[in-house]
Amino acid sequence: MARLRALVAAAAVASMAFTVGWALPASAGTSTGASAYSQPTWWQKFETVSAPGFQPLPSPGKAGSVSVGSNIDVSNEPGPQSETSIAINPANPNQIVAGSNEIFRLPMRGYFSSDGGKTWGAVDLPLPPPLNGSGTDFGSDPAVAWDTQGNVFYAYIVVFFNQGFNAITGTEMAVARSSDAGRTWTSTYFNFNSGSGKFNDKPYIAVDTNPGSPFRDTVYAAWDNASLASGQSAANDVILVSRSTDGGRTFSAPVVASGTGSGPRAVIGADPFVAPDGTLHVAWHDVTGNRIVEASSADGGQSFGPIHTISPTQVAFDVAIPAQASRGALVYPACGADTSTGPNRGNLYCSWMDQTPANGTDIFLSRSTDGGSTWSAPLRANDDPTGVANDQFNQWLSVDPSDGSVNMSWNDTRNDPAHLSTDIFFARSTDGGLSFSKNVQVTTAPTNETCCGADLGNQYGDYEGIAVLDGSVHPVWTDRRGAVTSLDEEIFTATITVK
Repeated sequence: MARLRALVAAAAVASMAFTVGWALPASAGTSTGASAYSQPTWWQKFETVSAPGFQPLPSPGKAGSVSVGSNIDVSNEPGPQSETSIAINPANPNQIVAGSNEIFRLPMRGYFSSDGGKTWGAVDLPLPPPLNGSGTDFGSDPAVAWDTQGNVFYAYIVVFFNQGFNAITGTEMAVARSSDAGRTWTSTYFNFNSGSGKFNDKPYIAVDTNPGSPFRDTVYAAWDNASLASGQSAANDVILVSRSTDGGRTFSAPVVASGTGSGPRAVIGADPFVAPDGTLHVAWHDVTGNRIVEASSADGGQSFGPIHTISPTQVAFDVAIPAQASRGALVYPACGADTSTGPNRGNLYCSWMDQTPANGTDIFLSRSTDGGSTWSAPLRANDDPTGVANDQFNQWLSVDPSDGSVNMSWNDTRNDPAHLSTDIFFARSTDGGLSFSKNVQVTTAPTNETCCGADLGNQYGDYEGIAVLDGSVHPVWTDRRGAVTSLDEEIFTATITVK
């Protein structure tokens, strides 16, 4: 979810209103085409649910799937969904769980498959009661992960509003757990922030599934905690990490992974991932320093070591590419570790999107062979011709624990000379991140989120997902092809089998 940077109260409480925008610190720099990122993932949802007379749509219940060729409509429900995550049960590859934002309804949406992604059901995730009887709340920012005991976890944030949506009254973290492969969920809520002084934003989740790790099945949630009140500095803007050692029932008090030095700071897009020895790594975008960075914890998330630079970035925060000009395409890391028994066991990999002088935006990968201390020069993952301003964005990465292959998918405009319509493309590395195979188009029809009734406030959201196990790859994405426009934005997936 995007950064919320200003919450301005009017002089009269009765007419309280707020304006939202994201302003970079002076030291963060600027980039040609960068937007103000003034419409976060949940902003369009806020405008919808705060409108006079708003009534949430009823839950569609457990929804089935609609197959469109090799692509499958996972959500198959009216109203827009966007921003996705997906994970495979390491003990049972037939069990897959995914999640997405709901835009016209308040809760998160969870999706589950018991046949390897051929068919899907769907349920709503829990929300806590509003802070008072006249207020309301909604969820945003999905992230899912499994442990080794058959439990699956779903992280998101909860945003609380007062009556009339005049002001944010608080935010908190949520991690839901399911022991029946995603059919039912129980949530734990933690790190409540009252008012607008701080804001829990953009969480992601990881579980240590390494059999020999001393922290096996520890659940880690990482997110950024920002200052929102008008006139305050970004000095409290940090990456926080909490852990659970009891299967997600309770979470520890958060610790800072991004350092506590003096001066303004701006961070976004935390991604936790675990090495085979149980070392927890967290990567994020250091917006103030224009760089993708990483820090690690050797004690199960209780403390973190020094920050290492993975790569500098050209885009300071986001960039208003044609396909996502309304909200901006966010720069963030998506990472993973090789936990296989292969020759590259222990390698760390991080991907990100960045702007280039002649190629539009590209997807890059860097690897570390020394536990994150140093990182390789960026490798371009997309193989469209250079010198053409195609845009690639919303990448995600998954490392196959069976063979150590690095698998990536992303939104890609190479098929549209106007760079407005996108397809999902896939690439794979089997040599430890030194090279990628020829890119493969996954989608059987394009999506255009710039016209024709598209949800311009959200478009694709900030990220999409991919998961892989035993050579079976499952990307998940926001899709609005012609065949489903009557349902607005849908969540699609496909199974890619690699040998």
